[in-house]
Amino acid sequence: MTRKSENPMIPFEKAFEIVMSRARPLDVETVALEEALHRILAEDVRSDVDMPPFDKSAMDGYACRRADLQQELIVLETIQAGTPPRYAVGPGQCAKIMTGAMLPEGADCVFMVEDAETPREDVVRFTGGNTKDNICFRGEDIRAGDVVLRAGARIGAQHIAVLASAGCARPRVYRRVRVGIIATGDELVEPSERPGPGQIRSSNGPQLFAQTQHADALPTYYGIVRDTEEAIDASLKHALAENDVVLLSGGVSKGDFDFVPGVMQRNDIEILFDAIAMKPGKPTTFGVSATKYCFGLPGNPVSSFIQFEALVKPFLYKLTGHDFLEMQPVLPLAARLNPGRVERATWLPVCVGADGRVRPVKYHGSAHIHALCGADGIIMIPAGSDVLEEGSLVRVRLLR
Repeated sequence: MTRKSENPMIPFEKAFEIVMSRARPLDVETVALEEALHRILAEDVRSDVDMPPFDKSAMDGYACRRADLQQELIVLETIQAGTPPRYAVGPGQCAKIMTGAMLPEGADCVFMVEDAETPREDVVRFTGGNTKDNICFRGEDIRAGDVVLRAGARIGAQHIAVLASAGCARPRVYRRVRVGIIATGDELVEPSERPGPGQIRSSNGPQLFAQTQHADALPTYYGIVRDTEEAIDASLKHALAENDVVLLSGGVSKGDFDFVPGVMQRNDIEILFDAIAMKPGKPTTFGVSATKYCFGLPGNPVSSFIQFEALVKPFLYKLTGHDFLEMQPVLPLAARLNPGRVERATWLPVCVGADGRVRPVKYHGSAHIHALCGADGIIMIPAGSDVLEEGSLVRVRLLR
């Protein structure tokens, strides 16, 4: 029987450092702009034009010389967006102009239609007390050649607009991470099956699949594998051949049937740690080969969920050149929290009230996955803590 090596238990911060330091950026590919949402830019993008590309009106109104605002003005033309002006504006003249249209030569301000009266045809008078210029000047947002997005940016809808404006119709992005997911355990059956005596439905497989999708990676589920070295070995070989990262849930503790770490080593995976000083998730295991990465996650669903959020998700993003930063507001506790003497850093699910105060949710331990459904986030209570008084500030890792 192959057993894992006895590595010392390390703090979560050290485990995080080890995991992130091993991430090597994946290959780069070119995609169409409509396929770029949530991809990670692999190179800086520069604008090929000034933005705006010309002086333009910020509103519907009349373009004129500010010096002429107190006199009647002859309307030379109406300028619509997309049509260049035909005339320059001289003394005593103006042009009716639409929002976004090119400013005519000679004009240095635009007054709103609401501040205009027309005493007769083709004549207008400014009736306001004062007016801003109401002009968007050429290049005031971006100059041609300026970097509009940096490599490593996760492309959102607002970035799509910037890429389009900069003429980047086919951005260069990192390839999405391929992730294989294996659930181990003789007690498991698939969600479509009714459990028999001593059995439970597998929740880790679907959960990790969904979390992987949410991390913008490409998951493949390899099903439930029985607790034998041979079965785990065959499934791991298959997943390693087809993926960049493999996640195995269960089989990482020290029981008689916890074969995952040993099988990882048999497949040339160097185990970098196999125990983290935190609860839940102590037996979390991480290993690497020359080209692959492997996480052994605990079988209890809250443990695997939290370890994915805390370790796996930022690692998957790092493989694509992105430093994943999530909102972690520091908020006060709504009531005294007495978890007892905390020997290891401990994660607890919490909700955040409308008053911005943090309250623990009902939680029975690492098998109580239902607790996360009512949680807005999780907090970590440092090792050595005993009682946290009402009003104590805690950092909330948001889940929603």
